[in-house]
Amino acid sequence: MTTIIIIVITVIVTIYAWRQPHLYQNWMMNPYAVSTRKQYYRFLTSGFIHINYMHLGFNMLTFYFFAGRVESEFNYGSNGNGTLLFVIFYLAAIIISEIPTFFKNRNKPQYNSLGASGGVAAVVFSSILYSPTVEICLYLAICIPGFILGILYLIYSYYMGRKQMDNINHDAHLYGALFGIVFTLVIDPNVLPAFVEQLSGYVPFR
Repeated sequence: MTTIIIIVITVIVTIYAWRQPHLYQNWMMNPYAVSTRKQYYRFLTSGFIHINYMHLGFNMLTFYFFAGRVESEFNYGSNGNGTLLFVIFYLAAIIISEIPTFFKNRNKPQYNSLGASGGVAAVVFSSILYSPTVEICLYLAICIPGFILGILYLIYSYYMGRKQMDNINHDAHLYGALFGIVFTLVIDPNVLPAFVEQLSGYVPFR
């Protein structure tokens, strides 16, 4: 239920912001505005708006597929407080994933970033920790074990973040994913030995 609520809120906020251009502009992550005008709210609001329906749909669909599992695991390991913990986790991931972007672009007035990708990446990587050998399908066609896809994703995000060859905030993806790993290990240390055990028993091409 929490997953659906977050998705509905994100869709409503995004569509509403599209109809209010001034609001849409003010809610984007603009590091220069944060630095010069102290508009710290942008760290969070930028995670609830998207550039178009494809961007919105991809993020929310990915979130839908992975969030339920993560919330269930948080509930199992926190005496029923998993829902609150999951919400804190997701919101914190959105904020923290933008911090490197802020420091990297705070002197660039024209730089803007938006989307829930940092929070979604955190959820996906938390899920991979719990089920590293479960296959994740890209575009419903290419299916790869989660831990392999995770490694490739981190390498790709780091490389593209350094090169800055497109308009995608790869830094938010990278740091969101890393935050997802760290947060999960902190609140559930038992996930690491379980992760190692699953990998040790993994047999490809069975």
